[in-house]
Amino acid sequence: MDPTHFNDTDVEIQILERWRPIVDADLPDADVVIATWWETAEWVAELSPRKGAQVYFVQHHETFSYLPIDRVEATWRLPLHKIAVAQWLVDLARERYDDHDVSLVSNAVDHDLFHAPPRGKNPTPTVGLMYATADFKGCDISLRAFDLSKQRNADLRLVAFGTEPPSAWLPLPPLTEYHLKPLQHELREIYARCDALLFGSRSEGFGLPILEAMACRTPVIGTPAGVAPELLSGGGGILVAAEDPESMARGVERIVGLSDERWKAMSETAFVTAARYTWENATDQFEAALKRVLEKAQTLVRTE
Repeated sequence: MDPTHFNDTDVEIQILERWRPIVDADLPDADVVIATWWETAEWVAELSPRKGAQVYFVQHHETFSYLPIDRVEATWRLPLHKIAVAQWLVDLARERYDDHDVSLVSNAVDHDLFHAPPRGKNPTPTVGLMYATADFKGCDISLRAFDLSKQRNADLRLVAFGTEPPSAWLPLPPLTEYHLKPLQHELREIYARCDALLFGSRSEGFGLPILEAMACRTPVIGTPAGVAPELLSGGGGILVAAEDPESMARGVERIVGLSDERWKAMSETAFVTAARYTWENATDQFEAALKRVLEKAQTLVRTE
């Protein structure tokens, strides 16, 4: 955890002296205690009732090859109330783990940070992407789609950003404008300079770059990972087939080939869609979910 994430809050932070499970002695008595990923779900399940009704804030299905998959899956069966960030996680809980009582609370963006005035298409067609070498991020898919589109439209330009320098085994195309670790206001400007954002993820809990780009009036061409199906179904971008650079390339060609008027309409749809995902709405929904957890816990106590 990076403690600077809490710099603008009045949250009290306690950092343990070493890595170890959280135990009762580390926490005050409370109404609710929240796990934020599979390992902390194991810890929360072992806490006493004094530490609060137990909640599992589910941000992904973390069955990755480098993790103990049996233990990860077991956390989904623990008697913790789940709050999920995307509909696919709610569906997964129901279909695979027979949990029919999961709260949906989507992520959001700070619209004071991510915004842009109405604009038209760029004179030079420009697409953006988030660069990452992790395979599940699907950057190779997006880059291949750009290459295919570039072969058909030599003027096409790429703007990319990421948290790591470009790798020799996943190189960026020549003349790519790359921004390493941009600040939040710089990221907003990057999004707002693009005609479309490429989102090629193979696996994603939510997919926050989609929402950030749309808040900056940039349509997204995305694979059906994370929240992409919900966000793009309204017309603020194009949902393309997974693992299919050609499908994504056709999406690029469709968007850059739009008339200025039709592109502005898609851009406005993206913006209006993102505008529904506010921190105010998300916190209200999260608070409502926690109150529901408390009501369930109190009902259980009365019936025992």
